[in-house]
Amino acid sequence: MYKSFFGLRALPFVASPDPRFLYKTPQIREALACLQYGIAARKGFVVMTGEVGTGKTTLLKTVLDTFVKDRFTTAYLFNPRLSVLDFYEYVLVDFGIPPATRTKSGMLLQLNRWLIDRFRNRQLCAIVIDEAQNLSSELLEEIRLLTNLETSSEKLVQIVLSGQPELEEKLCDPNVRQLRQRISFWCKTLPLTSEETKGYIAERLRIAGASQPVLSPDAVQLVYRYSRGIPRLINLICEHSLISAYADQVKPVSPSIVESVCTELDLHRQPFLISPITPSGLPESASPAAVFNTARPIMDAAYSMKEREI
Repeated sequence: MYKSFFGLRALPFVASPDPRFLYKTPQIREALACLQYGIAARKGFVVMTGEVGTGKTTLLKTVLDTFVKDRFTTAYLFNPRLSVLDFYEYVLVDFGIPPATRTKSGMLLQLNRWLIDRFRNRQLCAIVIDEAQNLSSELLEEIRLLTNLETSSEKLVQIVLSGQPELEEKLCDPNVRQLRQRISFWCKTLPLTSEETKGYIAERLRIAGASQPVLSPDAVQLVYRYSRGIPRLINLICEHSLISAYADQVKPVSPSIVESVCTELDLHRQPFLISPITPSGLPESASPAAVFNTARPIMDAAYSMKEREI
């Protein structure tokens, strides 16, 4: 309802994880490289962790969109609170395989035959698990064993685990050390800095068609103060601020409007002070920065294939 008032063609701060609005900070570019290379090079296990609202799902969808559809098949699991049998059934169905039986052995045999057939046709297959911090220990072990589906030199299926910092705690448990040792790459999403928040807001407005200032500089600084650089909160504050400004017929959005919105959302009482997460303790080889240059050729190839497809 406020699009014409601010001269916008689209809603800039929607909550859905739209890859069009991905703001590529240096650490996001490194995470993209890490995920793309891990999948394209058939490295088996790739893990991404980050605080709530820091853009993990948007990043996943962006990565998956870079691969050519007829050469890449994905089973995307967004609710991992499943039993082992439900998990295998879900994976088969999402890969487009009608389960012939509902026994674990039967579904594994069916999956293995299908993956071998795809491998012979030089196709990539990935199982992507979002909200992976909710995986049970039993299901984590089953997922680890899936990496045994391999040829003598390459993995038949790539597995991406994405979750909140609690996932790191689970993977540090001595009981899952076998899984942790199989993780080829580990990347993280972080809250934005003050300058990155300014750029994030400006970029989303640009993509939405803004040709005039929509938020004042002081209003943007206030958005960062209350959001602490968490993209989901930035979107929430900005969306409500634009609605409020439209109702009051005020533009650009003023600091007082942002202050009022944050008070209504009770953000001034919430513990959103999140310390930056550093990659300390992770294997140096798993650092996304360490693989960025190595991944670039594969990233370029993936984008090139995507452009040819379009």
